[in-house]
Amino acid sequence: MFKQIINGRILTPQGWLEGGSVIVEDGKIAEVSNNNFAIEGAEIIDAKGCDIVPGGIEMHVHGGGGRDFMEGEEEAFRVAIDAHMQYGTTSIFPTLSSSTVPMIEKACETCTKLMAEPNSPILGLHLEGPYFNPKQAGAQIPEWIKAPVKEEYEYLLEKWPCLKRWDEAPELEGSHEFIKCCCKHGVLPSIGHTRAKYDEVAAANELGMTHATHFYNAMPVVYKNREFKETGTVESIFALENMTVEMIADGIHVPPVMLRMIYQIKGVERTALITDALACAASKDDTAFDPRVVLEDGVCKLADRSALAGSIATMDRLVRTCVQQAGIPMEDACRMISETPAKIMGVYDRKGSLEKGKDADIIFFDKAQELTFVMQMGRIVRNEL
Repeated sequence: MFKQIINGRILTPQGWLEGGSVIVEDGKIAEVSNNNFAIEGAEIIDAKGCDIVPGGIEMHVHGGGGRDFMEGEEEAFRVAIDAHMQYGTTSIFPTLSSSTVPMIEKACETCTKLMAEPNSPILGLHLEGPYFNPKQAGAQIPEWIKAPVKEEYEYLLEKWPCLKRWDEAPELEGSHEFIKCCCKHGVLPSIGHTRAKYDEVAAANELGMTHATHFYNAMPVVYKNREFKETGTVESIFALENMTVEMIADGIHVPPVMLRMIYQIKGVERTALITDALACAASKDDTAFDPRVVLEDGVCKLADRSALAGSIATMDRLVRTCVQQAGIPMEDACRMISETPAKIMGVYDRKGSLEKGKDADIIFFDKAQELTFVMQMGRIVRNEL
């Protein structure tokens, strides 16, 4: 049976379409039409003047609904994913913080099983560590941080095709071999928790490290060497045109004026929005998986207040923060939760825009950027119209 979405402003790759409709059949977009005449026999969904935009693609998220992906359990995955889908996430790359090999394998096993289910929102697993600079550990568990271990990452990359992204600090010994191995297996290497200077960032970028993890967080700006300045990691990433970035757009990890600055410099095509959310996001529970973490001031912190430790943001909050606090146009904020992450993660052939033949992942925002409707692969997940 067809579903026909009418009476809303539709975000297409060409811009906003007024007075049109989106036609959905069997979990796919059958047509984005210039008119909204009702199709005989179709189920009509009245958007009531909302913005109709592509569903959010979450590139970096640790948990939600009170559960963390580091648990590795099927139930934890399902609860966390279902929680975020209520807030506009329609595709997801579950994230593990620095973990042991057995923990990674347990999560890989669960991820592989759930990815095989029909219309699964899971697109692959994201590893944030453990190959990081200990001086930029942030909220990562310090005991598990180390330089790349060839036998370890080769084994995991060979065995688990569900791995799609792996974050690492490129100044570490053995980093170049790690980056090459990731690229060989179609895994995106991303720079994070690092103190790399320009030459190190540029060399890694040349080998295929083209993305930056939670930009501005766990990476330094300008270094001071006596009376001289040296380029920090942040400036290095700005300087490399092909580097894409992701912003934790909760308005706390990166203040609104800096969100706008990143957007202005990198552009919508190279800037994605992420939650970097922990288990207490989309939950009434304020407990994090890591016992060192507390929830305070609307954000997760280490209990000693030495570092932020992840957010409690959801996909809809990212859009509101960018539009209402950072002054970013609505269409660009929506592209940065959908089109840009789809292109970065190599799934734009089926996700990230409202076009004929793509998956029917569709969400609605009202004029106050409040989420009112979520459809994932044609299935209505939330409807508050």
